[in-house]
Amino acid sequence: MDSQPILWVIPFAGIAAIAFAMYLAWDVLRADTGTDAMRDIAGTIFEGAVAFIRRQYQTIGILAIGGTVVIGLVITLVEGQDVAETDIYGLDLGIRTGLAFLVGAACSMAAGIIGMYISVKANVRTAAAAQHSLVRAVQVAMRGGAVSGFLVVALSLLGVYGIFAAFGGFTNPEDAPFLIVGFGFGASFVALFAQLGGGIYTKAADVGADLVGKVEAGIPEDDPRNAAVVADLVGDNVGDCAGRGADLFESTAAENIGAMILGVAVWRIATELGWPNPEAWIFFPLVVRAFGLLATIVAMFFVRGREDENPMNILNRGYWVTTLLSVFALAFVTWQMMQTVGITGSNGIPAWIWFFGAGVVGLATSVAFVFITQYYTAGSFRPVREIAEASKTGPATNIISGTAVGFETTAVTAITIAIALFASYFLGEQALSAVPDIEAGIGGIFGTAVATMGMLMTTAYILAMDTFGPITDNAGGIAQFSKADAKAREITDRLDAVGNTTKALTKGYAIASASLAAFLLFSAYIDKVNLILERQIESGLREAGTLLESVDLANVNVFIAALLGAMLVYFFSSLAIRAVGTAAQAIIVEVRRQFREMPGIMDYTQRPDYARVVDITTRAALKEMILPGTVAVATPIMVGLLLGHEAVAGMLMVGTISGVMLATVLNNGGGAWDNAKKYIESGELKDDDGNVLGKGSDAHAAAVVGDTVGDPFKDTAGPSLHVLVKLLATISLVLAPLFIR
Repeated sequence: MDSQPILWVIPFAGIAAIAFAMYLAWDVLRADTGTDAMRDIAGTIFEGAVAFIRRQYQTIGILAIGGTVVIGLVITLVEGQDVAETDIYGLDLGIRTGLAFLVGAACSMAAGIIGMYISVKANVRTAAAAQHSLVRAVQVAMRGGAVSGFLVVALSLLGVYGIFAAFGGFTNPEDAPFLIVGFGFGASFVALFAQLGGGIYTKAADVGADLVGKVEAGIPEDDPRNAAVVADLVGDNVGDCAGRGADLFESTAAENIGAMILGVAVWRIATELGWPNPEAWIFFPLVVRAFGLLATIVAMFFVRGREDENPMNILNRGYWVTTLLSVFALAFVTWQMMQTVGITGSNGIPAWIWFFGAGVVGLATSVAFVFITQYYTAGSFRPVREIAEASKTGPATNIISGTAVGFETTAVTAITIAIALFASYFLGEQALSAVPDIEAGIGGIFGTAVATMGMLMTTAYILAMDTFGPITDNAGGIAQFSKADAKAREITDRLDAVGNTTKALTKGYAIASASLAAFLLFSAYIDKVNLILERQIESGLREAGTLLESVDLANVNVFIAALLGAMLVYFFSSLAIRAVGTAAQAIIVEVRRQFREMPGIMDYTQRPDYARVVDITTRAALKEMILPGTVAVATPIMVGLLLGHEAVAGMLMVGTISGVMLATVLNNGGGAWDNAKKYIESGELKDDDGNVLGKGSDAHAAAVVGDTVGDPFKDTAGPSLHVLVKLLATISLVLAPLFIR
């Protein structure tokens, strides 16, 4: 094929992002590391984080190698010529799929390690910068987060591009997307265990530290007398950084591959009608993401402000620049790559303009979710204040109010996703409405793919904002632990509050992208199944008219699979939350023991045994992550084997819908509980006489209980559901031939 010059932007953007990340890392690492006390606690956090990541990824690595062998063997034995969607099948396909799975898993592991490593280097430098300047502290933390953001997204872009090229993407672009689905499965497989293990670790440590330290011992957060405080600070890195890095890596990779599969249908139309560069429809997702990376590089230079400015405004400035530049880039890419010579869209409007509109819908959806999440999790709005007010009457009313807020968030979430899907589908249909004899839905489904890719353009900046959260959280802990001056602690407290919001925003963004991607990946699964069925019909192995045109919920097998899909979401969440509770109990027992047997801890004459708590947390997290991860992987495979390919489609539909709604409840409910506690700690809550109900009050104790309930919701089960939703689709894509009956 004759490659368009615009395709060179893919490797260029990936390499440029890596180079820029190296520059940011250099800028962060040359910053002041603060006092000896700061360096001492930062070193302890680093050691704990590295020890956990090493043990976790050794476990995940063994599972991934086993998965590679099993998938390669299954594909080799099952996907013969009669159930192949391309001319590559049997041993050749088994080797390619196994290799793609292993490369995807390795890249996902690297993404998690990168996310963790830079954060444990940036935390002490942020704390040191806070001794002198708020703006510099914001820049250090944000640049530390951006190193992770750029490297993770660049790794995803170059990984998909590289394996696509290696598997014949430039010679047979219509076949290659189906050959690389193992890459997305490998990424999802690792991300699930990374998010589970990190989430269990961070929240078990957090719950243990809060309940014994704040509620029972009455000491402040991150107080050095709390034996669980180092494990808590380590958890910020292994959960919020490493786990989220792997999460967003698999999101971008899996969604990219799904969009490329959907592009094959338009490629066929373009080839038949003689449109220029028909392969552009397959390469479009890679190109548009490359421009998103370049837009984010420019936006990083706008992260600046005044010392008296709200730090959130400084970060938002960069986000808006990223979004606006992405709009212009999206217009350019659609104009360049979506030329339909001889055919115009509805009302004589060029097709590329309709698809550009679909991409803008995706970007607008991400912006909408930023505001939705802010409304439900920031202390300046009604939901968080409502929970804080409920805390006046005790933990029970706090939990009732927080649960209600979590359920309430599903309404605006579902409506926003529905509008985005409807609008992008409609715009896609209008774009290709004049194509003669076009199969129903091709334009609309590709329109939803364009919307998803539009949303993913800002992923690098969103991930930078997410990693900003744990970096500033750690910086606050280091400042408290090292007894830094009041100015530094005041600045780190302000940054920590902003960091809580940015972490919540990222979860909102992740669930929005998962929602659009779920429809995209579901459509890709249907396309792959029908491609196999068409080849069987052509070869006489199947009767004509048996394509999967729709999913019949009145079919008992489909209904059972759908029921099991909804069950999986809740059962998986139960296992994840219970794992946090089990691990937290072990930590609570140990911290209580140390307070009881080492009375000198309270007057600083004895040093708590931090290492023992870190070790307990590590062992518990690694043990507890196996069962929910195994259930998530095994369930769709068993459903497909027992009930068939149409039943799997039903499971995907209902499992996705249930997963998105439950993740919304867990993410936003947990975030609202957390910030209700912060709202009280900041002195905003007052009684009827105007007296401040702050730290140490009964209302604060009630809010701490609510926060600990919400911790495994928002940082373990909720984020893991983002991965589960996409894992269901990637497993189904890879193993679809196994389910054909």
